[in-house]
Amino acid sequence: MKSALPDFPSPWTFRQKIIIFLWGIAWALLCSWTPKPLNKWRLLVMRLFGVKIDGLPFVHPRARIQIPWNLTLHDRACLGDRANAYSLGEIELGIASTVAQECYLCTGTHDMQDRARPLLTAKITIGDWAFLGARTFVLPGVTIGNNCVVGACSVVSKDLPPDCYAIGTPATVRRAKPPL
Repeated sequence: MKSALPDFPSPWTFRQKIIIFLWGIAWALLCSWTPKPLNKWRLLVMRLFGVKIDGLPFVHPRARIQIPWNLTLHDRACLGDRANAYSLGEIELGIASTVAQECYLCTGTHDMQDRARPLLTAKITIGDWAFLGARTFVLPGVTIGNNCVVGACSVVSKDLPPDCYAIGTPATVRRAKPPL
C-alpha cells in the first residue's frame, strides 16, 4: 500500500548529515565540558567544522550550534550560556554583539501551505554592538540593527532599526538609544 502523503526529502546531502552528526559528537566530547577560559580551544574546533570567525569572539561551552558552517562570528561577539544558534540558515553576529543566556536564534520554519511542509530558511543578522537579553527568541529573516538592545524574553519577528531599545512579544521599539 502506497501512502498518499508526499515524500519528505531532506535539504541536506548524506555528506552534510554525516558532518552534522560528527559536529554534535565533537562539541560534546571536545568543547561542552571545557571551562570558559578555554574559549580559543572551542573556536579552533568550530573553525574545523566551518564556522567563519573574525577576531576573537566568545562562545560559551553550553551554547548550542546546529550547523556550524552557517554561523559567522565577528570580533568580540558573544554567544552566551545555553544560547541556541539553530543555524539551518545563516546566522551572523556583528562586532561586540551579545546573545545572552538561553536566547534562541531560529533560522528555519516550514511552508504550511504545502503538504510536504518543505523547510524554509532565512538569514538572521545581529548588528554590531547589539544586545539580546536573556531568553530572547529571534525568528527567521530578522535583522537587528547596530547598537540595538532587545529586552529579555522578547520575541523578535521583524527587523529592528539601529540605535534603539525594543521589548515585547512581538518586540517593538520603545525609544531611541544614543549612537555609539
